[in-house]
Amino acid sequence: PVRKAGPVTMEHVLLALHETEEEREARIRDMFDFFDTSGRGQLDYAQIEAGLAALQVPAECKYARELLRACDRDRDGRVGYDDFRRYMDDKELELYRIFQAIDVEHNGCILPEELWDALVKAGIEIDDEELARFVEHVDKDNNGIITFEEWRDFLMLYPNEATIENIYHHWERVCLVDIGEQAAIPEGLSKHVSASKYLIAGGIAGAASRTATAPLDRLKVIMQVQTTRTTVTHAVKDIFIRGGLLGFFRGNGLNVVKVAPESAIRFYAYETLKEYIMNSKGENKSAVGASERLVAGGLAGAIAQTAIYPIDLVKTRLQTFSCESGKVPSLGTLSRDILKHEGPRAFYRGLVPSLLGIVPYAGIDLAVYETLKDASRTYIIKDTGKLLLRICWHFQPFSFQFIFLDSWLL
Repeated sequence: PVRKAGPVTMEHVLLALHETEEEREARIRDMFDFFDTSGRGQLDYAQIEAGLAALQVPAECKYARELLRACDRDRDGRVGYDDFRRYMDDKELELYRIFQAIDVEHNGCILPEELWDALVKAGIEIDDEELARFVEHVDKDNNGIITFEEWRDFLMLYPNEATIENIYHHWERVCLVDIGEQAAIPEGLSKHVSASKYLIAGGIAGAASRTATAPLDRLKVIMQVQTTRTTVTHAVKDIFIRGGLLGFFRGNGLNVVKVAPESAIRFYAYETLKEYIMNSKGENKSAVGASERLVAGGLAGAIAQTAIYPIDLVKTRLQTFSCESGKVPSLGTLSRDILKHEGPRAFYRGLVPSLLGIVPYAGIDLAVYETLKDASRTYIIKDTGKLLLRICWHFQPFSFQFIFLDSWLL
């Protein structure tokens, strides 16, 4: 049925599936009974694993533990019918929302060109052959379009968040091509997300967050280099008297020049390292754990800090520069003076102590953020989950970067 975009209800799902409430209830009950081979009315990990195997889900695509966690709301390791039904309700509503987002013509089906547009907007590169293979895999009646029923059947037992990126990764893993008695993922299928996605998003997030917090950063530096005891109020007045309102933003241009590439490098390196770590373990990137995030985050922070450290040093010198005339040298002049009088190694003076601080800091920062984000999807209502998570991170040093990054990537 054709409908305009708006709030999604179960009524919309029933209309799209051409089902009555009774028919949908019977379908969900049949699926639960399919997994509940013992007839006990409770599902555990072994039954879910066996059910996925009976459905001939490829071994690489089994999400038995994730599916158990998604259904098991009271965390007792077992899933009753009510839990399973709530999962199905939430999943079908989630799948219908993204189905409607892709179906820009709102004609009740996804056309190949609409799917291609959605993938491109998500930063995923895909050629005509791969697009045809994607549609063919989901389109069970081979009419060249994807109905919501086909979309639901393809993703119903996929327990992770149904973003276009996750859906594409899921398809990569299920799209196995038989070659004799072997199966292999098509060559070139993993060239999905472009590097520019995280580089651009990270750069914009870093520049915006640093500009928003520039006055606080300036105040922090001034108080750190004071040799006499001072207060915040006195420091604020001193900055204003010496430079006016713009005095709070001294060095912010260089700050942006420093933070934009730093954020871009950090976020891109983080995603790349996560993928490398999980590929080396033979697991899906969506299954990355806290320890892997900690390692990837720490290494990404070290890479980014090393890359931009000379800019950071010049920025700190500029912010703390003082002279009787009050005239602040230009960036080029200050950089040349450092190079002339102290040599090129001066630009990396203090790098080791800086890395000792940034590695655990960046690792914990990124790991805790992603862990909380995942937890919000499980324990908090989805729409309020994002808001609450961002509020919780409002006082965290990278909070603005995460908000802008999420907004760009969503």
